[in-house]
Amino acid sequence: MVISVLVEISFNNKEKTFDYLVPKNLEDKIEIGKRVLVPFGKQNLEGFIIDIKKNSEYDLKEITSIIDEEPILNEELLNLGKELKKDLVCNLISIYQAMLPSGYKASAKTNINVKKEKYVKLANIKEAQEFITTSKAQKQIEVVEDLLKNKISLKSKYQSNIIKVLKDKELVIEEEKEKYRLDNSYKIEPLLKLNEYQEGAINQIENSKKDVILLNGVTGSGKTEIYMHLINKQISLGKTAIMLVPEISLTPQIINRFKVHFGNKIAVFHSALSESEKYDEYRKIRRGEVSIVIGARSAIYAPLKNIGIIIIDEEHSSTYKQEHNPRYNAIDVAIIRGKYHNAKVVLGSATPQIESYARGKKGYYELVSLTKRANNASLPKVTIVDMKNEVKKGNSLFSEILIEKMREKLENNEQVILFLNRRGFSSYQLCSSCGEVIKCPNCDITLTYHKTSGMNRCHYCGYAEKKKDICPKCKNESLKDFGQGTEKVEEEIKKIFQSYRTVRMDIDTTTKKGAHEKIINSFLNHEYDILVGTQMIAKGLDFPLVSLVGVINADTILNFPDFRSSERTYQMLSQVSGRAGRGNIKGDVIIQTFNPDNYSIELSKTHNYVDFFNKEIKIRKDLKYPPYYFISLIKIGSKDYNLSLSESKKIANYIKENISEDMIVLGPSVAGVSRVNKIYYFQIIIKFRNKEKMREILNNVSDLENNNKVSISIDINPC
Repeated sequence: MVISVLVEISFNNKEKTFDYLVPKNLEDKIEIGKRVLVPFGKQNLEGFIIDIKKNSEYDLKEITSIIDEEPILNEELLNLGKELKKDLVCNLISIYQAMLPSGYKASAKTNINVKKEKYVKLANIKEAQEFITTSKAQKQIEVVEDLLKNKISLKSKYQSNIIKVLKDKELVIEEEKEKYRLDNSYKIEPLLKLNEYQEGAINQIENSKKDVILLNGVTGSGKTEIYMHLINKQISLGKTAIMLVPEISLTPQIINRFKVHFGNKIAVFHSALSESEKYDEYRKIRRGEVSIVIGARSAIYAPLKNIGIIIIDEEHSSTYKQEHNPRYNAIDVAIIRGKYHNAKVVLGSATPQIESYARGKKGYYELVSLTKRANNASLPKVTIVDMKNEVKKGNSLFSEILIEKMREKLENNEQVILFLNRRGFSSYQLCSSCGEVIKCPNCDITLTYHKTSGMNRCHYCGYAEKKKDICPKCKNESLKDFGQGTEKVEEEIKKIFQSYRTVRMDIDTTTKKGAHEKIINSFLNHEYDILVGTQMIAKGLDFPLVSLVGVINADTILNFPDFRSSERTYQMLSQVSGRAGRGNIKGDVIIQTFNPDNYSIELSKTHNYVDFFNKEIKIRKDLKYPPYYFISLIKIGSKDYNLSLSESKKIANYIKENISEDMIVLGPSVAGVSRVNKIYYFQIIIKFRNKEKMREILNNVSDLENNNKVSISIDINPC
């Protein structure tokens, strides 16, 4: 028997499969999708079996061993990988690796063990009963009586010396059982009763003949309850479900709500878990011990069987698109898996992607709308503050009305959220004498000052240095802090509201395991009055006592050179506004901006997504952007600036010579951030309608990479 093995060895960035002989004693264990250990040169490598043949004309080496008892990749996932390879123009091995937690990856250097606990049970019940009547060793009798009652118990429950004596008497035997690292012991409660609007939405979803449903519901309309009822229906039919959330910060609240109703039917999968915990959860899924998988982007690959529904909450979030190879979008993967299982895919959001809403309007998706909050609460009142006027008054960080409203809410024993989509203390240091800006030595980006650690940090490559006091260029002590981040907002708020408790939630405060959940629960339990945070607090979270949301600077995304900047600004403002007034308290939102007349900011005041969509879609059509055109981004990088430039010109020329009439090529041009980690980047943007023609061109572009000093990355429909 001969097998073809896919190993993680690339030639000119193209993976290859290699044929190996299978020893006779292992032939009956060979299955496609299993991992094997194979000799490769002077080393042994892990790889995936992707084909089985009868023989080969070549003289082949034998495999060393078979790693898996069961295939690690089932037929569906193997075929899914091949389909994604074609769509994403990337290596098959990178897709298969993305499907697996680190403990299972072919390149894994980790050694994760199954966690086990020792139990004891009686060897013979009749002999145990006789022992009780004849023995005078009271402590031994108590253990035997307990085991007669419970049949099997944890060994640690008893004194070790007593267990040893009972083992020597052959009265008890030890047994090891696997123990999962995550606790699943929850008291089960029934699902909440839905209101008429939620019931109507469920009926429309369940009766729809469309494969994909877009659930467009205002913030607080009860989409999560709808998700749970939809999933419950599928489980009652003997099917399984996947539920994706965009932020790790959302998982504690979502998971707790689900586990209260579904208990140990749930497996959890996200990056905040340890590799051992992921390993446990993945094995649970593969064994069919759970019916529901909840997690972030990579949970879309969960090896569930008989999937009945896939739900993607906050579908507008860019976190569903992977930034590095393979650059898949979890929504696209969900739709492919949905077709395979004949399962519905539900995309939920108060502010859907423009492309998704357009598909709903055109009838490609079933469009389901919820225009009222679940508890009939009114949407928050939004006030837009022109910060140009506030700066003239000397208020550069907080407007007068924001401080006034905060004081009013806090005195009423209510809570406040302050949102700023920039972490750190200040955005950059600038010399007031010569104009020098302190930048990262590796990247074309300013360093952000973090006061807590006293360090300037690069948020691209991780470079860090102590804050400078003297300008490195003119040697004057004239470096000033400019801009603001969440750290500075927290510090200033603590000065103004000294008698109230403030907590900050951003990447810097949530590095420790369990930090997200700890901060969320503390704020939910009113251990803090004010929550300062970045985008991780902007969507999905439910705090009944929050009556005021303050947006410190609404312009952070608006000024990005991206055709989606207006859309993202509107989504961000609508989502964070939706955190206010979700309970029985009326909500208020204060949005501070230097661009009060911008339509994305102005329309966020009325909570009317349709008005925003109608405005934005006209601009997209005029400028030939999605949903009217697809987009591909090609990035060329090298440590040699001139080499990067020349290669990008060569690629651009090839594309321009081969494009069809409906394609538009922009570039090459310097990338948005021209240098990252000492690599210079150029980019080429292609707008197109014909996917097949574009795929052919991109595959040929990928083949042009034959210089190991140059990297080419292809991103189709970048977010």
